[in-house]
Amino acid sequence: MKGHNTNASTILMMFVGILFIGLGVASYRMSGFGTDPFTCMNLGISGFLSMTFGTWQLIMNAFIFVIVLFTVRHCIGLGTIVNMVGVGYVADFLCWLLTEQLSLTVTMPLRIVFLALGTLLCSFGCALYMVADLGIAPYDSVAFIITKYTREKVSFRVARVMSDVCVMVVGVAFCLMAKNSLWEIIGIGTVVNALCNGPLIQFFRGKIENAAK
Repeated sequence: MKGHNTNASTILMMFVGILFIGLGVASYRMSGFGTDPFTCMNLGISGFLSMTFGTWQLIMNAFIFVIVLFTVRHCIGLGTIVNMVGVGYVADFLCWLLTEQLSLTVTMPLRIVFLALGTLLCSFGCALYMVADLGIAPYDSVAFIITKYTREKVSFRVARVMSDVCVMVVGVAFCLMAKNSLWEIIGIGTVVNALCNGPLIQFFRGKIENAAK
């Protein structure tokens, strides 16, 4: 990462970006159309262990963080820590607020709205987070690790697909073992995330960078 320009504006941008990512993850979960691959795995395992999503995601991120620390340390920054702790709990809080406190009835039109919101919020949040350049999430570093230790024989793009496929398989396996609803963690939302997230991040990132000039 470039780095380490920790002025007030970049720190604020990083925090807002991570908040939006958390809201986006919650929106994906509320849609019931499936989630992004890493969330898919963490929802599957946390359901199997009867643990809250936020707590399990923090544990998993901490485990990956240790690996990143000894492999691609340059990917670590303040944003790494905030992402590790914040995203899962923001998502948990919003889902709890809407379902348990507000007793929101999620109709099909509302599910579609949540799916669209999840895609936009996650992409815009990631763009803010990346432009701030204060470190990336532990899971996002996994592709860098694969690329480094294959001596770049595996490109970053291929490494990301490999890691995404692996974590989705793990999430599905744990979901099936727990006999939970599979379609809540993997579905059209997972496909939409895979197809749209990258291009939208690139689009929003360009707009943010131009606005910052």
